[in-house]
Amino acid sequence: MKVVHLGVIEFSEADALMSRMQKQRITDEIEDTLLICEHPEVVTVGPKARNDGVQAPADYLTVDVDRGGGLTWHGGGQIVIYPIIHWNQADEANVSQIIHKLEEWIITALAEHKISATRDERMQGVWVDGHKIASIGLSFLRWVSRHGFTINVDTPAGRVENLSGCGMSPKTTTSLNALGHEVKEIGIINSLLKTSEEVLGRNRN
Repeated sequence: MKVVHLGVIEFSEADALMSRMQKQRITDEIEDTLLICEHPEVVTVGPKARNDGVQAPADYLTVDVDRGGGLTWHGGGQIVIYPIIHWNQADEANVSQIIHKLEEWIITALAEHKISATRDERMQGVWVDGHKIASIGLSFLRWVSRHGFTINVDTPAGRVENLSGCGMSPKTTTSLNALGHEVKEIGIINSLLKTSEEVLGRNRN
């Protein structure tokens, strides 16, 4: 699995890149690839939010996307991981299993920082101290994924907390630092890469 660090990149640029790479992965022009980045502030609006009439406050820039889920905030202090992966292992037979594997990967990485993270029956993603700190939303074509997941590490106060979606009230989603867990983005990224073979069953190139 190849790892590509994109740095800070506009969502529209990343969206075009992962769409192109998804097609390349389908035809085996590229290997499984992780795109790691951060976006300037934007709220992506999935079909569930559009169908339910859930909207971001007026002072948030929004963009419609075709991945699963509702509203997802992006911005500074957040890790964004886009797995361009052909999910073909025995324990990847359906979307639920893949989501479960990604959740487990985040939980395992956070455990390296002595942060106890869990799943929650209210919504897919990863939760800490009763708050959602990681969101997952994928789109598939021939079992190759694009879009991915976010981990809120040290986001600007109040920005992600002001959003509601998928039946959740504002302040349900927050960041690790807001919960008192003083960690750095690079530390979490390194832990994800360290545990990728253990959880995902894929070696890092």
